[in-house]
Amino acid sequence: MVLSRVGVIARTVFLEVIRDRILYLVALFALLLVIARVLLPDISAGAENKILMDLGLASIHLLSVVVAVFVGTGLINKEIEKRTVLVLIAKPVSRAEFIIGKHLGLTAVLAVLIAALGAIFVLVLAASGVPFSLGSLVLALLFTTLEAALLVAVAIVFGVFTSSLLATMLTFAVYLMGHLSQDLVAFGKLSETPAVQRLTNVLYLVLPDLERLNLRNAAAYGIELLPTPPELFGHALYGLLYTALLLSVSIIIFSRRQF
Repeated sequence: MVLSRVGVIARTVFLEVIRDRILYLVALFALLLVIARVLLPDISAGAENKILMDLGLASIHLLSVVVAVFVGTGLINKEIEKRTVLVLIAKPVSRAEFIIGKHLGLTAVLAVLIAALGAIFVLVLAASGVPFSLGSLVLALLFTTLEAALLVAVAIVFGVFTSSLLATMLTFAVYLMGHLSQDLVAFGKLSETPAVQRLTNVLYLVLPDLERLNLRNAAAYGIELLPTPPELFGHALYGLLYTALLLSVSIIIFSRRQF
């Protein structure tokens, strides 16, 4: 693998996604926060600060998920459907470089998007006089970026062998199940059926546990509620290793495809 070729592919993806006006979401987010700040005092009965914090973090998360899923599923699938993948494969670019470059390019876009949304969020909180912990907020946004990168890897896995629509549906399903995987295990323990317990345990082992990367509630209440540094390191390592595993699966599937 040649890193320079990976970098060229990543840069191309980054510029293509930016040209698709994906950063218009920044303006949409800013407008949403301003409207929320104006309307919340009239409807929240004194809890507007907490609601604004939760709304901002949830909006950043959801916007990153939408971009990761809808753009990620088309990264490879679009090249296959338009047959432009034939031109790329004919060049001295390995399929592993192609997959990794695509992933890094979209991950860079998501990092820029989340950073921009986070900066606007901090400015709105400061201007509104809402107390917040900058450290916990930054940490939550970093883990949101890590979750988005993992979802891009999931989208690429499905995108290399299914249609765009099916890949999108499957990626959203993994996202929802990933945030419910711990609840599935708890449900299995309550069940008296061994088959159900085995199924829930298998799903927990196979599906990514996205709740490990969810620090939004802790960030809303302050840095003292965050996990300990060893736990944070373990969660981050889990996300990185799972992303690497998914990319490896994508490379294997894509390498076996005939065009």
